[in-house]
Amino acid sequence: MADRVSRPGWAVAVRALAGIVAVVVVLGIVVVSRAVLLAGHPAYPVLLVVVALVGLVLVLRSGRRARPGRLRAVGRGAGTLLLLALVAAVVWLRPYPADPVAVAATEPSGRVAVVHTATTWELRPAGPAADGDGVGFVFVPGALVDPRAYLPLLRPLAEQGVRVVVTAPPLGIALTDPGAVARAVGSAPEIRTWAVGGHSLGGVAASRALEVPGVRGLVLWASYPAADVSRAPVTALSVSGSRDALATPDAVADSWAQLPPGTRFVVVDGGVHAFFGDYGPQTGDGEPGTDRASAQARIVAETARFVTGLR
Repeated sequence: MADRVSRPGWAVAVRALAGIVAVVVVLGIVVVSRAVLLAGHPAYPVLLVVVALVGLVLVLRSGRRARPGRLRAVGRGAGTLLLLALVAAVVWLRPYPADPVAVAATEPSGRVAVVHTATTWELRPAGPAADGDGVGFVFVPGALVDPRAYLPLLRPLAEQGVRVVVTAPPLGIALTDPGAVARAVGSAPEIRTWAVGGHSLGGVAASRALEVPGVRGLVLWASYPAADVSRAPVTALSVSGSRDALATPDAVADSWAQLPPGTRFVVVDGGVHAFFGDYGPQTGDGEPGTDRASAQARIVAETARFVTGLR
């Protein structure tokens, strides 16, 4: 008897189809989201490459004979299911791309230098390096949002002399990189006073970094802490939207007791979740009751007043 036998036709077809789907999905994401992939953390592009390679291998091996045996057949089936799960994951992890106005904010000017690394976008005030009287702001994006989407709202802070660091979390999920704030603060030892903040899930991650040396302020945009930080040695600002259907007004109000005494709570009338960045509408969000420009002007003004006041 030959030591290899052909697999059933349906099994070959399923594995080949799974491989084709993986390759096509990855190519589609790359074509549509190439600029976003370059702007974010490299973990997602690496995952795309892995999924595409596994899919290609399945396609190339689908016509080959395989060793018989139930255990091997189960393994091949499990591998196919795992690949399809990874395909679903990369589709779900596809980031919300920054709007053109946000992409334009990546350009440097005479007042602000823009520095992009694999894990951060930095807005550095032009001129001499900040001394011990300067202030920095580490900002963590919301889940699956292109980090560039926040640059237009944060650039005014840099124009007022604040060094701004926007993190680019692995896979676009802030909680995957708990050390991001500490690294950002450590990258500029000449700055002794820092605020940390974030949008949505990014605010949750920021609230977990209040013990980093030098952090004196917490800024929450449409967010709330995951745990009680009322005794943290920081001052805090919470800015939310009255029509946000994701970080709802009730959920934000429920967090009041978890924040330090004296926290300033600002509600942007008519504001929604997606107004806290420039990345277009967001699934599940509420209907705005004001225009984006007016809402963002309030968000920027309140944030700038708070952060510059830490000096």
